[in-house]
Amino acid sequence: MCHLFAHQPQRDYESQTRSLRIGGHYTSIRLEMSFWDTLEEIAAKEDMSLGKFLTRLHNEVLDHHGEVNNFASLLRCSCLIYRSKSVAPIAEFHGAAAPILDAAE
Repeated sequence: MCHLFAHQPQRDYESQTRSLRIGGHYTSIRLEMSFWDTLEEIAAKEDMSLGKFLTRLHNEVLDHHGEVNNFASLLRCSCLIYRSKSVAPIAEFHGAAAPILDAAE
């Protein structure tokens, strides 16, 4: 399992700060590149620029909750939701059960 996490490209978890204007105010958001990539993918699927998508999301949260607390965390969670919804369900395996491995083995 650690191999999966340890061998991911370093670019994916490098942070990048981007400046944008939301509601007439300039702000900076710092996210890991994998989150920026996912947000760009979502925006493209919605036929919007990233800036327009982020502004729309911010405004919808503002309308729904009356305020937007920690927009960067909201964006990360939105990416996780998007990725979890886009993963195809794994077909059920009807073969013999795999043996349980002890970490000490």
